[in-house]
Amino acid sequence: MGMNVANCPRCGKIFVKGFNDICPNCVKEIDQQYERCVKYVRENRGTSINDLSEATEVSIKQITKFIREGRISIMNAPNMSYPCEVCGTLIRDKTICESCRSKLAKDVKNNTEDELRRKELNAQENRGSFNIKDRLKERH
Repeated sequence: MGMNVANCPRCGKIFVKGFNDICPNCVKEIDQQYERCVKYVRENRGTSINDLSEATEVSIKQITKFIREGRISIMNAPNMSYPCEVCGTLIRDKTICESCRSKLAKDVKNNTEDELRRKELNAQENRGSFNIKDRLKERH
């Protein structure tokens, strides 16, 4: 049984893969970033994600990940929000904003309707071509 060795996607160093997909040093660094963020949010409830990022030197992307993972709660931080994954508008829940969500739903609905129309047209064409073939057979 060989060891599962990989390059850390975060820093590039080789490490033995265990429970984490990143090396132990990066896990430790992310945990330290998390602690800094939690401490700052506790002491500054009115902070925004930009202020938090500047004060802790933790990227907005990483802070957003902490929030989405449920590690940082924004319930008691009224000014805290994070970017929508599609358009970047600041939101307080889910992964995409209401506008992008409704556009996505509309696109899915339109694609489904288009697919149904295509199937109906194909079915009509197939019925039509069978009729022509059948008629040709009847003549001979």
